[in-house]
Amino acid sequence: MPAHPLALDIEKDPRGPLFLAIAEAITRDILRGRLRPGVRLPGTRALARELGVHRNTVDAAYQELLTQGWLEAEPARGTFVAQDFPDDMAAPVAISVPAEPVMVPPPLAFTDGAPDPTLVPDTALARAFRRALLSPAFRAGSDYGDARGMLVLRQALVSYLASDRGVVADPSRLLVARGSQMALFLAAKAVLKPGQAIAVEEPGYPLAWEAFRAAGAEVRGVPVDAGGLSVTTLEEAIVSAPRIAAVYVTPHHQYPTTVTMGAARRLQLLDLVERRGITLIEDDYDHDYRFEGRPVLPLAARAPADLPLIYVGSLSKLLSPGIRLGYALAPEPVLGRMAAARAAIDRQGDAPLEAALAELIRDGELGRHARKARRVYRARRDVLATALREHLGDRIAFDVPAGGLALWLRCPDVSAECWAARAGESGLALLPGSRFALEEAAPQAFRLGYAALEERQIARAVEILARCWPG
Repeated sequence: MPAHPLALDIEKDPRGPLFLAIAEAITRDILRGRLRPGVRLPGTRALARELGVHRNTVDAAYQELLTQGWLEAEPARGTFVAQDFPDDMAAPVAISVPAEPVMVPPPLAFTDGAPDPTLVPDTALARAFRRALLSPAFRAGSDYGDARGMLVLRQALVSYLASDRGVVADPSRLLVARGSQMALFLAAKAVLKPGQAIAVEEPGYPLAWEAFRAAGAEVRGVPVDAGGLSVTTLEEAIVSAPRIAAVYVTPHHQYPTTVTMGAARRLQLLDLVERRGITLIEDDYDHDYRFEGRPVLPLAARAPADLPLIYVGSLSKLLSPGIRLGYALAPEPVLGRMAAARAAIDRQGDAPLEAALAELIRDGELGRHARKARRVYRARRDVLATALREHLGDRIAFDVPAGGLALWLRCPDVSAECWAARAGESGLALLPGSRFALEEAAPQAFRLGYAALEERQIARAVEILARCWPG
């Protein structure tokens, strides 16, 4: 059966998404009798060409109508008007376009590096959480706990940090927070006075900048190159701007470029911090994800004991963004100020969750989960790298990261913003380099967080990315 030609009356400037406007036009033709029950519609490619839109927009319109029952799809035959409509049908249009513009969540998204929540050891966590809730200590509790967090978790964490990362400390120097975002805010609040500035990597992590600004600090960008933060430029900035009292770095996998700071530059940075008397805030947000080679030890593992260094980490990256648990290791006077600030805004943490996570660390469940997650994420990283090479070739550039949950894709010959807009119209959400720029020009690049996507979704996402190439 040949496809029925369509002459759709689509609103010139639709108030909602274009695919809904196309769906509405098809519905009107069905209701008016222009499209009879059982009529075969044009393929998505043909209709997209006729309308001058992307094929995925037409596909989204067809999917909307299939979901609502206006159309029927028959494998290997095509898409048809549903058979169960009366021939004399004449009724108001059933699909309405919203009066205000709406955002339709795209079905695929490269995140900023979020983990896959489906991998969480939920059964073990639920058992541990239940035991914590039913424990005599929790039921008998008649007062608030320590603002630094439950001692049992702080003890488990310092043991974990010592064995896994070479960071040796006492539980009294560790504070548990509701995610690393809170830990960064508390750190800035404890070491920066109003009017002082903190140097940050650029491109860098915008949420950290917001935490520092919320603490009253000025944020100053320092460029990142293939070796991470430029220590030479940092020192020049400190000399020219004496108000810089701290520096924030992500040396393990720089956010967003994923580069690892080398040993020589790490030593230069530690020397600079000591000579200039500024505070170093190290964010080791994804230390657990190293796929090749030996893990690179944190700056905190090699720093002198008296160096003003705050080490920030998170279990949210290891488990799920919804499980809000971060921590900070700091010198005792600094940690005391952090705990006081935390008590003023939050009093204490989530005691049952902290107790449950302490149990997962102690019994090895967290370590087993980390090993499983590394295998899964390494496979997904390799699928992404292979697909990018196959579909985009020399039009883009990237280095396969040795770890982490994201890849930094460089596209120097095209506008990353334009590419992201075209991909968004086709159902793929991207994070272009402009999201990570502070003062300098935005890099023509994307941060492709792949961990939360299954391998088939990664392949589909890269197909869309290649099809939307703006060059």
